[in-house]
Amino acid sequence: MLLDFEELDYQQTPHGEISLRRRAEPRLNGKIIYEVKLGDEFLMSSLFPEAEIQLANICLAALKGKDWDIVVGGLGLGYTAVAALENTNVKSIMVIDVMQPVIDWHQKGLVPLGEKLNKDQRCTLVHNDFFAIASSDNNGFFAEDASKLVHAILLDIDHTPSYWLNPENSQFYTQVALKSMTNKLHSGGVFGMWSDDPPDEKFIELLNSVFSSTESHIINFANPYTGNESSNTVYLAYK
Repeated sequence: MLLDFEELDYQQTPHGEISLRRRAEPRLNGKIIYEVKLGDEFLMSSLFPEAEIQLANICLAALKGKDWDIVVGGLGLGYTAVAALENTNVKSIMVIDVMQPVIDWHQKGLVPLGEKLNKDQRCTLVHNDFFAIASSDNNGFFAEDASKLVHAILLDIDHTPSYWLNPENSQFYTQVALKSMTNKLHSGGVFGMWSDDPPDEKFIELLNSVFSSTESHIINFANPYTGNESSNTVYLAYK
């Protein structure tokens, strides 16, 4: 029997208490919603996945050629990774998450998209610190070959470029760190990032100081709680 509310997992981590919840929303005719919380903060809800999906769609649509190697920073509930895998030009996807429990939820099938990610041999889930790897001058994304480049880097970890889950993440949103990340991209590659806020002109200026050009896409989606539209932002930067 499906309960109206169930905490599927709760773990203490070095980054705080993380939990996975499944609940039936009475305001939406009992629709089943999966939610991830870090402490008192909501990290992800299956009710609002549109911008996470469009992060993959918009960025991969900007690529040319085929046989792409993709890195996704932040697993969440898997929407960005699954959307990317639907593109037949993708050769491999590495999803990096600093939270081992989040990876475990997918591998154990506790979240709806876990099975899709586990069954697709192109996808690898890696427990590591995306920011540390991306901003490193010495280490690449691939342990076996630090010089191997990727075609796209998709990031969905912090709430916005200036509202971070961890204060240490702020060190990534600098010219030095972003330049180090671009060294891991093929020529013509792209960097994409999700944000909960409207486009941030200061962040766009920062991206333009590192990349050849930058776009910001406002993603509108229906909000059944308000009866209106809500929006997120997807940044797209070209090497």
